[in-house]
Parts: sequence; C-alpha cells; structure tokens
Amino acid sequence: MHAITIEQPGGPEALVWADVPDPVAGEGEVLVEVAASAVNRADVLQRQGFYDPPPGASPYPGLECSGRIAALGPGVSGWAVGDEVCALLSGGGYAQKVAVPAGQLLPVPEGVDLVAAAALPEVVATVWSNVFMVAGLRPGETLLVHGGSSGIGTMAVQLGKAVGARVAVTAGGKEKLERCAELGADVLIDYREQDFVEELKAATDGAGADVILDIMGAKYLARNLDALAMNGRLAVIGFQGGVKAELDLRMLLAKRGAITATSLRARPLEEKAAIIAAVREHVWPLIGSGRVRPVVHASYPVTEAAEAHRVLESSAHVGKLLLTF
Repeated sequence: MHAITIEQPGGPEALVWADVPDPVAGEGEVLVEVAASAVNRADVLQRQGFYDPPPGASPYPGLECSGRIAALGPGVSGWAVGDEVCALLSGGGYAQKVAVPAGQLLPVPEGVDLVAAAALPEVVATVWSNVFMVAGLRPGETLLVHGGSSGIGTMAVQLGKAVGARVAVTAGGKEKLERCAELGADVLIDYREQDFVEELKAATDGAGADVILDIMGAKYLARNLDALAMNGRLAVIGFQGGVKAELDLRMLLAKRGAITATSLRARPLEEKAAIIAAVREHVWPLIGSGRVRPVVHASYPVTEAAEAHRVLESSAHVGKLLLTF
C-alpha cells in the first residue's frame, strides 16, 4: 500500500507519499480500507518532530479515518467485511489501510456520507469526553469555546447547544464568528479586538462560564480563571499558547474551580473504547437527526497533504480539512 510518511521532521514538504508494508489486523482489531482521513494539529506536531506516536501505533500521521472494513482480526465480533465505518486512531490515517482496535470503530452515522464521516471521530470524542464526561456541562450552563471556528470548536458549539447550554466562542474575525453563529453560538467574541473576559462577563451579568474548553494553555490560564464562574471547570486540551504559566491558587480556591487537562492519543484502549461507546450512545443520534453535523472546510487528495497542512497552519479554515483516497 501507500502512505504519507515523514522521513525527516520539517515543514509540509516533509510529508512524502511512499510505498510501505500493508498492516495486518491483530487480536481484537479490524483492517480498514481508508476512504478519507482528517488533518489535525497533532499531525502538524508529529511532522515537526514534537509528537511521536505512542508505542505500537502506526508511524504515519492521521488520528481518524473513514472507510470500509477489509478484514477482521481474531476475536472481533459485531462487525463484518464491507461495513462502512469511521474510527479514532493512534496514527495511520494518512494511509490506504489501517489496523484499528474494534472498540474504536463507529458506524457511519445516518445522513453522513463516507468521506465526511472522517471529520467526526477525533473531534466528537475530544469534545464529548472533556466537556461532558469530565467537565459535566449541564443544560442551562454557559460554555466558553476558544477557537470556535476550528474543527473542535465547531463540534463543541453544536453539542453545547444540543444539550441546552448557552455557548460563547472566541474566534479571529467577523467571518469566522458569523460561521459560529450559524452553528448556534450565542456570544461572539473577536479575540483580536475584544477582551474575552470582559465580553463574557458582560454577556453573563458578571457570572462567567461554567465550563471553558481551552486550546491555548499557558497564555490564557490566568484569564480563563478570571472568566470562570463559581464552581467552574476549565478543560485544557491544547497548548498553542505555551505550556508553562503561573497559577493563582487563591482565585481557583475562591471560585471552587477545577482544572483538567487530557489528551486522547495515548490513553489506554479501554478508556478510548469507553469514550467511543459514550459517543455512539449520546452523539450519534444527534448526528442522525441532523441536529449536529460535521463541518468540512475543504477536501484534498491525500497526495496533497502538504497543502492541507499549510492551510491548517494558516488558520484560514473553518471546521475540518479532509484528505481523500
């Protein structure tokens, strides 16, 4: 088969379409013939040499895919060759075939085509596990989503609204904020021109956000604490603004707040399977009914992965960037 390989860390030009050995489905795995994958910032970090795959994972980038089951490994039940699926991966999405633990498979949702389904697994699993399973967002609460126009952000907005929360977003520029509004965002904050703490407090009569989903890390830590409501929960899932910052524990204590930080890629198989099971139970019906949908900015042939990486790094997109096979 062929896959996008990274022979040496570097810029987008480091992504090389090459002939590689076919994977084999092991115990509890299925072999998926990939129809599409999606581009995530973790892929960029891997290309740059900053985010190696976990031990035993495919060396090729790609944290999610859609496709058809080509073979079943020993011990797999409930799936059949030819089933159309999408999957959460530890790596290998930028390849024609990938071996996937059966617990990380999802059926393609009703009303979503096979290629667009590649935009779902990583963002849905990330948002549901952090915002709902860990931070416990409830109906009537306020959710602040940083980077509301990103793949993660567009899904968080939709899921927050679907469960009855009020959703605030930060994004750069009028066009991106308009797209967030179309998805249901109630409070629109242009981080380039507005202070998100002031705008959020003005929109909530000074209360702040019950849950904040943060991709910035250190740069936003102090301001996120300021923006938290009493008993608020800050879920950190990215470090685009750095990894080290000073934390005012007095403020956190005064607000009875909580900070969590998680990633999906290196979690044990049983934890990933539990998240995928929760997604199938709670989110798949919302997608099937049309209340939540994948947001795809553009699709590129997989051999043009370098261009897709350039677009992602420019932050000119809204939603997900896909690679098709």
